[in-house]
Amino acid sequence: MSTPRDSSPSRRVRANGDGTVYQRKDGRWEAAGYVLAPGNTRKRVRVYGSTRTEALSKLTEKIAASNRGIPVPSAQGSVSTYLTYWLENVAVHHLRENTHTRYTACVNHYLVPGLGKKKLTKLTAKDVRTWLNQLRTTCQCCARSIDARRDQPRCCAAGTCCSKRLSPLTLAYIHSVLKSALEHAVREEEITRNVARNVRTGTPRPRRFEPLNADEARQLLAAARNDRLFALYELALRTGLRKGELLGLQWEDVDLDKGTASIRRTLQRTQTGGLTALPTKTRASERRIALPAECIRSLKERREAREEEREAAAEGWKDSSIVFSTPAGGPIDPANLNRHFRALLDRAGLRRIRFHDLRHSTATLLLEQGVELVVIKELLGHAHIGVTATVYAHVRLRLQRDAIDLLGRALYDSAEIANQPDASDNPPHRAPHVH
Repeated sequence: MSTPRDSSPSRRVRANGDGTVYQRKDGRWEAAGYVLAPGNTRKRVRVYGSTRTEALSKLTEKIAASNRGIPVPSAQGSVSTYLTYWLENVAVHHLRENTHTRYTACVNHYLVPGLGKKKLTKLTAKDVRTWLNQLRTTCQCCARSIDARRDQPRCCAAGTCCSKRLSPLTLAYIHSVLKSALEHAVREEEITRNVARNVRTGTPRPRRFEPLNADEARQLLAAARNDRLFALYELALRTGLRKGELLGLQWEDVDLDKGTASIRRTLQRTQTGGLTALPTKTRASERRIALPAECIRSLKERREAREEEREAAAEGWKDSSIVFSTPAGGPIDPANLNRHFRALLDRAGLRRIRFHDLRHSTATLLLEQGVELVVIKELLGHAHIGVTATVYAHVRLRLQRDAIDLLGRALYDSAEIANQPDASDNPPHRAPHVH
């Protein structure tokens, strides 16, 4: 008498397209079937398990994903291999040279040492989170052997760790580079999901800056009045232009009769091209701004001084249309402008700030004068008004407090004022007019 056939679901004859399941000689179970692959092709995949049910479950999961139109990952290499490919073949065509240089340094210093040996298809959110936590608590002098390369070790190599850890902003930047690389791997169907997006690093606090107040700004302009770059500093303080935008400004961009300037380019130093005029930072950064009367006057003086410098330089003059140039007519290196600015601060008796803080000073002073946020956004060339609102949130909070105080004085009980002893001698307090 024959034994009845097992009718359990795992023992049934599998339908066409469901794949096959069988036991190997080593005792493990193997399941194989055809799934969707990149390029709208079919590919046979194999999965393994210690039991028949486990192998069948893995295969069923892959077939179900294939039926939903999700191709099987094609990447077989490591994270390090893919990051190298991404930097050399993808990022290099979509990023500015300086940005690509920073991305490369980030990959070489942090991503490859921490995650490079892992398989790209097997990278998990837990791996990324564990790696970021390790970065957060590790001294970089120790991890990157920085101290060992110094002439006079003063940290780990000397036996006293300085505990130099990465800032939250740097951690967020490293995380964003990894997300960008994995996002492209998803688009190329190398992996099915970006696991770095499932890891939350928290929102780092914005970089603190100390802009100049109105008195300090006047003090700076007074100290720079006889400087050959006075027009540059005045334009920076009154319009909030970026350093690269100021140095890349050309006379063809300036219309002194109409009092306008068109911001079309930025000057940067790159490793391959040296001082190079590049397009503006974003599409919103390409803009047309109104020039204050003071800037129009100082720019006219700069144009006259430029003609005198041309005659003095004679054959050594570098013919260019740059507004703010060296005495020989060439472009000004941003690093040299930083040194010149620090010397100006010392002459003016002011605290040390970055040149970029002049831009923050412009926005802060405008906000304090009651200028609308959308106008400041257009002047500064921010891509979104949310950027302007976030960067200057502390200023807006202070203005809100002032507004609340004004309202409080307006709602003050007049009867209480009349009962005060000196109410008959002093006029009632009036809130100042808000512009």
